[in-house]
Amino acid sequence: MECTVSWTGAAGTRSGMGFVAETGSGHVLAMDGAPDAAQPALGGQNLAPRPMETLLAGTGGCTAYDVVLILRRGRHDVRGCSVKLSAERASTDPKVFTRIHMHFTVTGKGIPATAVERAIALSHDKYCSASIMLGKTAEIVTSFDLIEA
Repeated sequence: MECTVSWTGAAGTRSGMGFVAETGSGHVLAMDGAPDAAQPALGGQNLAPRPMETLLAGTGGCTAYDVVLILRRGRHDVRGCSVKLSAERASTDPKVFTRIHMHFTVTGKGIPATAVERAIALSHDKYCSASIMLGKTAEIVTSFDLIEA
């Protein structure tokens, strides 16, 4: 897997702390820093997600993918899946994630709650590389709602 991240600030763009990532699969992702009122030239302009937000979003995508795949492989009629992630970070550098709460909302027809619980646990404990990696610094807790469609 490869990715090239390039600073766009030198190109005369609006944000002095903007970056563009080009993934090995050929996709482009923009990122920007937070505005810095004390030193505007050193901050971003809130034109795109922060890099740590992108990391959290990628983790959500990784685990939601697993949950849907596990449920579908179990022949469950899953019709929707979302995960809301809330993260806390250390107050000093490096400001790693210290706690992440993942709340899943799974919609489907006739899916047993035990199947959703199992899919989340398998993702968390075995398959989701991103959350397993972040689990080295953060306590990760999960919860879910199951909605009958």
